[in-house]
Amino acid sequence: MRLVTKIGGSLFKDDLNHQKISAHAQVLREIRRQGHQIVVVAGGGEIARKYIESARSLGASEAECDQMGIYVTRLNARLLISALNDDAFPEVPETVEELRKYFAMGKIVAMGGLTPAHSTDAVAAIVAESVNADLFVKTIDAPGVCTEDPKKHPGAKKLDEISVGKLLEMLQKKSLVAGAYELIDPVAVRVIERSKIPTWIVPGDDPANIRRALDGENVGTKVVP
Repeated sequence: MRLVTKIGGSLFKDDLNHQKISAHAQVLREIRRQGHQIVVVAGGGEIARKYIESARSLGASEAECDQMGIYVTRLNARLLISALNDDAFPEVPETVEELRKYFAMGKIVAMGGLTPAHSTDAVAAIVAESVNADLFVKTIDAPGVCTEDPKKHPGAKKLDEISVGKLLEMLQKKSLVAGAYELIDPVAVRVIERSKIPTWIVPGDDPANIRRALDGENVGTKVVP
C-alpha cells in the first residue's frame, strides 16, 4: 500500500524528545519492511509557533512568517530522516515534482511544508493525492475526532467515524479549532473529499496507531470521503 502520514507538531516540542522521534521512526521502518511505500509529513510544532511569533513581533510579513514555519517543518523532517537512517531518502523534497521523484526510489520520503499559506495538513493531503495513496493517516494530540474539545470537556465522546461534510461543519466552530485541539485543516478535508482518499485521524501518543490504522483496526476516527 501507499501510505501518507502526517505526524503532528506535538512530536516536535521544545525538548525534542529523541526517544519519541526514534519510536515513530521504528514504526515507519517496520511498515516499509512489510512492503509498503511511505511519505511522512512533519508538522512544525511549538518551535515553529515560537519562530513565527518572534518574526511577527519583529515586523515580518505574514508571507515571511509562513516561510519561517516551512523552514522549521523541513528541519523536523530532517530529524526524522536521521532517525530513519538507510530506510529514508536522504533529501527533503521542496516541490511536488521532487516528491514524486524521491518517492519512486522506494525509500521513506520525509518532508515538511511546501508553499506559504498551505498548512502541513493541506500539504499531506495534496501529497496523498499526488502519489495516489491508498491511505492517509493524520496523528493528533487527542483520541480522535471528538464531539467537543476533550481537554476542556472530559465527557467528550470520540467518534469512530465521520463524514467529510460533518467534519467541515465541526471545523467551523471556533471552540474546536482554537488552541491545542486542532483537528485538521479544512483545505486538507476538501482534498480528501475530492480525491476520496481513505483517511484516519488517530492519537499520536502511540506511534503504533499508524500501523493499526494501516491494518484496518478500529483506532481513532475514520473519515469517510
